[in-house]
Amino acid sequence: MEAGAGRPALLLHQTPRSWDEYRDVIPLLAGRCRAVAMDTVGFGASARVADPFSIELFADGVVDVLTALDLEDVLLVGHHTGGVVALEVAARRDPRVTGLVLSGVPYVDARRRARVAQAPPIDHVVLTQDGSHVARLWSRRQAFYPADRLDLLDRLTRDALGVLDRVEEGHQAVNRYRMEDRIGLVGVPTLVVCGAEDDYSLPDVPRLVAGLTGAPATRTAELPGTGVPSVDHRPDLFAAAVLAELGADPTVTGP
Repeated sequence: MEAGAGRPALLLHQTPRSWDEYRDVIPLLAGRCRAVAMDTVGFGASARVADPFSIELFADGVVDVLTALDLEDVLLVGHHTGGVVALEVAARRDPRVTGLVLSGVPYVDARRRARVAQAPPIDHVVLTQDGSHVARLWSRRQAFYPADRLDLLDRLTRDALGVLDRVEEGHQAVNRYRMEDRIGLVGVPTLVVCGAEDDYSLPDVPRLVAGLTGAPATRTAELPGTGVPSVDHRPDLFAAAVLAELGADPTVTGP
């Protein structure tokens, strides 16, 4: 999905979403840039592949989209899993990527990999004849969503059901990624943004900023009153942060 004209902002979704996560963000960006939201390989309407999911595989798909759409001077925007993918693309030093927005991104290192390996799955459910797996999937995610926004939880559930056979693999790909070896290779201005209620990723913001040693400018922004689903819960705040980064002075660091 895309709209608008000007400098491209390529938007990458979290697991197990699709481009639909940015449905309400795209119109807010389109007046100032060319907003493009893609489906990560294996999710949404993208190609189903037999290859094991990995951040590197997802990043290859992003590079293919850059080429297919002839995108240049791109602000790469990623949320949660999408942010880890965006970081990997930027670490490859592709000259077409000239800016980066990392939203709700966890810092993945050996300590986190060990901790998450012992944690229960986030979205995995076993298919059942009576359909009760749908309710289990819903309940697993319900705590992350505002009680008055069941529509957002419904959108996530619809996306998750479309990839139910591999729904957990995107999370597993994140936890296998050796971010500590790659983050220092990012060489473009970067905004690290996170919902103030995102207990999953907000504590990692200082470590992300500290790891971005090669970025010429790093800023941070905290989105009030929202958490893990900040993109579709508060598209106004999210779009404002992206637009500010589009117009930011790359020589200035800090919030």
